[in-house]
Amino acid sequence: MTQKLTILFDLDGTLVDTAPDLVLAHNHVMKKFGFETKSAQEIKALVGMGARTMMSKTLWKSAKNELKKITEKDIKDLMVKEFIKFYGDNILVESKLINGVKEFLLWCKNNKISMGICTNKQEHLAIDLLKKIKINDFFEYIAGCNTFDYCKPDARHLTNVIEIMGGKKSKTIMIGDSEVDAKSAENASIPFVLLENGYTDTKVSEMKYNYLIKDFIGLEKIIQKYL
Repeated sequence: MTQKLTILFDLDGTLVDTAPDLVLAHNHVMKKFGFETKSAQEIKALVGMGARTMMSKTLWKSAKNELKKITEKDIKDLMVKEFIKFYGDNILVESKLINGVKEFLLWCKNNKISMGICTNKQEHLAIDLLKKIKINDFFEYIAGCNTFDYCKPDARHLTNVIEIMGGKKSKTIMIGDSEVDAKSAENASIPFVLLENGYTDTKVSEMKYNYLIKDFIGLEKIIQKYL
């Protein structure tokens, strides 16, 4: 079925402000393994590439000199496993929808716009969060970092989802909040809507985008241009 229009969304920092619960999980792991904790702002900048990258950057900055008897990969694997377990058990404690998301999703549904998720969160965690925050039914397909053999910013993370959903790249838009999303859209050659103040430490001026938004209020005015 050829879709009228397809919108692909990032998840963390785009649809849902997950930072508080990610901070909770991250600092739980760091305390358990005897390393320094991070502030919410520091962790927001690490979220886009997924849990393993988050732990890699944390280890590199705060724990490199302490890894004498155990290899970095071994301890990182243990930390990632603990992070995913703890986060999965506490996935919706303080996380909340970004302003205007629910109303925008309803508008898209009423206008027969197909919607999918492309996130570097693990697939089962993404699905669980979407179900618990009660927006799962809006999306035709949800792709996490482990759904395919590659993930954002690889263009195939986006183009595979478009194909699975029966859409066309020429009728697809990406909405995200980070340089990972911006690069993914650029690599896939599709228009990109950037949400300000996202989970990234990259300046807005350093990212490529077609439209810049503060939240989802009024976003339908932009999307109407593509209908």
